[in-house]
Amino acid sequence: MLYRDAEVLIFDEPTGVLTPQEIDDLMQIMRNLIGEGKSIILITHKLKEIKAIADRCTVIRRGKVIGTVEVADSDESRMAEMMVGRAVSFSVNKAPRAPGEVVLEIEGLGVLSSRKTQAVKDFSLQLRYGEILGLAGVDGNGQTELVEALTGLRKVQSGSIRLKGVDITHASIRTRTRSGMAHIPEDRQRRGLVLDYSMEDNLVIEIYGLPPYSHRGFMDRKAIRAHAVALMEAFDVRAGEGPLALARSLSGGNQQKAIVGREIDLNPEVLVAVQPTRGLDVGSIEYIHKRLVEQRDKGKAVLLVSLELDEIMNLSDRIAVISHGAVAGILDPKNVSEAEIGLMMAGSSVPGAKKGELK
Repeated sequence: MLYRDAEVLIFDEPTGVLTPQEIDDLMQIMRNLIGEGKSIILITHKLKEIKAIADRCTVIRRGKVIGTVEVADSDESRMAEMMVGRAVSFSVNKAPRAPGEVVLEIEGLGVLSSRKTQAVKDFSLQLRYGEILGLAGVDGNGQTELVEALTGLRKVQSGSIRLKGVDITHASIRTRTRSGMAHIPEDRQRRGLVLDYSMEDNLVIEIYGLPPYSHRGFMDRKAIRAHAVALMEAFDVRAGEGPLALARSLSGGNQQKAIVGREIDLNPEVLVAVQPTRGLDVGSIEYIHKRLVEQRDKGKAVLLVSLELDEIMNLSDRIAVISHGAVAGILDPKNVSEAEIGLMMAGSSVPGAKKGELK
């Protein structure tokens, strides 16, 4: 852009794959460009970045301009309220809990990428009942391949995966689901929904063969619709035609809430939540965070995979850092800073980080 002598630079969510240190560097580059007379438009849902770099902030909600404020004179709460239309809590209320027994055990896992290179190598981790274990890492460090191996979407090259003591390393996706694993996928449209199906069909897509939704090979439309209505009401999924609405007609936030509701309704022992709030407004983020903490408080286990360090720090009881496909260390979020996690994500060692389980 600079080589082409552009005077107006548009940055659209530029920090999604950066470490905290790299984000600080990018912000400094932006300040230097502003100092040279360039004009910058920053499109982001991260209020912290707006406060760090912007002079003015224009808030858009449902395609309409809500207003423009001077950033120096506005706090994050006011801007969040403009974005959502109501007051938003940024803190995650999470009572202390003592994790229970191990429910998911990954040992020496090796997984190849689509290019047949080693994406995950000798990866070992334990997830316990009653905890949220956050997996932090720079995008492209093996998270996608790891999750696909856990959920049955990708073959395992070496090592093992045990769920409730049973080896599921080579089990089918349906077997894993029936055994108590649920998955909120990274890409809600490619992996989470069939966009040209109705919401009622999307919400039974994993259980359509079970009673009361089918009988002797025939689907019970009345039961399926009643299930969709109840689930959409419980998880505040808004659609113009209710359960008959096509999935593609819903907003991103409502699509995500539908997926979260569908997976939680399975009452899973292990919920693998990947980028559960990606691209959502602060109101939807607040809602989904509450539902994840509810799962943990019910004694279930949550594996949270996210590129948002704020999310990892606020929700997790323990943090596992992945770097170049391997576990770089296990950290206690109460005793570590974002900067230290960022260093580990980049491959540096941090004092106090444990290679094995945090006792």
